[in-house]
Amino acid sequence: MKINFLGADQNVTGSKHLIQTNGYNLLLDCGFYQGRRDESNRLNRTLPFEPKEINAVILSHAHLDHCGTLPILVKDGFEGKIYCTPATAEIAKYIMLDAAEIQKQDALYFNKHTENPADQISPIYTEQDVLKVVEHFETIDYFKHTGQWTALNENIRFKFYDAGHILGSAIIFLEIKEGETVKTLAFTGDLGREYSPILPRPEYIQEDVQTLITECTYGDKNHSPITDATGSFKGAIATVIKNKGKIIVPAFSLGRTQDIIYILHKLLDQKLIPAIPIYIDSPLAKNITEIFPKYIKDFNGNFQRDFGSRGQSAFSINNLTYVRTIEESKSLNNKPGPMMIICASGMCEGGRVLHHLKNNIENPQNIILITGYQAEDTLGRKIQDGISPVKIYGKEYKIRAQVKTLHEFSAHADQNDLSSYIAHVKNLQRLFLVHTELPQATVFKELMEKSYPLLPVEIPTMGQSFEV
Repeated sequence: MKINFLGADQNVTGSKHLIQTNGYNLLLDCGFYQGRRDESNRLNRTLPFEPKEINAVILSHAHLDHCGTLPILVKDGFEGKIYCTPATAEIAKYIMLDAAEIQKQDALYFNKHTENPADQISPIYTEQDVLKVVEHFETIDYFKHTGQWTALNENIRFKFYDAGHILGSAIIFLEIKEGETVKTLAFTGDLGREYSPILPRPEYIQEDVQTLITECTYGDKNHSPITDATGSFKGAIATVIKNKGKIIVPAFSLGRTQDIIYILHKLLDQKLIPAIPIYIDSPLAKNITEIFPKYIKDFNGNFQRDFGSRGQSAFSINNLTYVRTIEESKSLNNKPGPMMIICASGMCEGGRVLHHLKNNIENPQNIILITGYQAEDTLGRKIQDGISPVKIYGKEYKIRAQVKTLHEFSAHADQNDLSSYIAHVKNLQRLFLVHTELPQATVFKELMEKSYPLLPVEIPTMGQSFEV
């Protein structure tokens, strides 16, 4: 069996891992690369394998960096099934449709403001390309709900464990026969935390795992407890009330936005924050939030205790407005503060957040609240690191707004979470660290080698292959 590492290798975006066994080509994730525009175009428009030769795809979850190039896969000739949980299938459709619309709008805006015709850009894929992907989805629920394996052929079967990262996220466990030998491999996708406002902790794999491919986003650090976000929100809101400013929150429409709404709702109920206007400026976030109540069976006990027992919706607040149209979004520019605007994308690489940033980033009365991991070379990372000026739609803007980072909201396992999860993996023989930048991976590799001296630990590079 050969594992080919083709994305999210020594970086945290563009997840793609190709498993080859007995002439069968199985792709784990097919994610969108987010970073420098030229590099993103190159990596997203052309896949590092022949799509027609892929037999099946198993999708760990619906974040764009894990599902976002499925339209290219299908457009370029893939004919097999894409296996994922029911929630992932519903959400991934919206994620990809939104990506297609963002590509379309960004291309129109960029081309309008570009004088040289040779510099003009086109969308990487369209709405119609996305709708063709949906036809390939084959939904498989968590093993804890069905008790059933899924066979890909006579030699390969798999099951889903709950990854606890976002709604529908799955740990993929594979059992592969090669002759008389049975090999086992697990891929965590993105692994959740021990404590989440909405979702349960990641499930431990019950079987022996010979080879584990795990994300290692925060292999070098530990998060503050999510409860610490209470003080951060209270402080930020108090500041913008005093300054009559705006809080701009770049947030992923999936997972992060719902967690923020959940926490704000609790704080308001407890009268710990005043009810300033909160705008969710993302049609995608609205669509995804409407999916959440369908999967209450996959929530943790917090929901029932905080809202369910009172018959309340966790995601509806009196001072919360969902913004749908572009006109409604633009009107926020002229509304006086204080207010909070939560909008995508989470790494500031596209979407309506760019317009809110260019209109607010130079005003010292405002706050930019970073609530998630910012990949290297993204606009979000530059803002987080205080690199000023920054370019937005080709024009430079100085960062005069306050920039605050809430690491408490990360949906990724931290160093302690990762160490604890790996400690529960039985009879592990090989460990691969992916979805991580090299400094973080190096720290965690050294920790694992100290804890398990006989365990081979690899940090693959893009394009590297291993026989296991």
